[in-house]
Amino acid sequence: MKHFTRTLIAASMIAMTACGAQADAPPKDLKTKLSQSLGQPVDSVKETPIKGLYEVVLNKRHIVYSDAKGEHVVVGDLVNVASKKSLTEARMAELNKVDFAKLPLADAIKEVRGNGKRQLVVFSDPDCPFCKRLETQSLAGIDNITIYTFLMPLASLHPDAARKSELIWCAEDRVKAWQDFMHQGNLPTGGKASCENPIARTVKFGESLGINGTPALIFADGQIVSGAIPKDEIEKILAKQK
Repeated sequence: MKHFTRTLIAASMIAMTACGAQADAPPKDLKTKLSQSLGQPVDSVKETPIKGLYEVVLNKRHIVYSDAKGEHVVVGDLVNVASKKSLTEARMAELNKVDFAKLPLADAIKEVRGNGKRQLVVFSDPDCPFCKRLETQSLAGIDNITIYTFLMPLASLHPDAARKSELIWCAEDRVKAWQDFMHQGNLPTGGKASCENPIARTVKFGESLGINGTPALIFADGQIVSGAIPKDEIEKILAKQK
């Protein structure tokens, strides 16, 4: 089970449970049994709001659901019908949180706006059109923030992105070089074509966090959000930060 297709766990399944029914703790041998039958590490097994259905976390990146005997596995989202919210997505967001304080911020381009009190990390590819949208639209006008941009060229999609990332990193003024390219498409000239840089290790680090696409945003609470989300959504999340 290397790949999982996300589907919807039928609402009728939720309706089958009694209102307010107390979930049972998972059987003690269920984790071992599932690890053996699925052929991969099982990080945790815990109860869900549905009696007899258990959440199974695999490789810290995937969630499936199992019966008490480990004979059947359900792949997909567990949805609360009343709120129309995916419990699976919420749980995955919790699992994927990172320790912001442990991020290697010295490997990022640091831009301080206003008092710089709020903090945001962005993994970005200079040739990614969605990264350009994030820079030119979503992040435009956001003030009193420090933005750390990790250059993460995706070689399989953008063969020249690594060269451009290196030129930007090696520029005398990295913030200006980054903004000039993302806003006007102008690469730095007259500077170093190459220098000691963190780009290769940034790619590996991003992948270790489960980031396989750009842009990816990490907020101060460790929440990872993928994509060029709108400015108002960024402001809403930042407003919740301490």
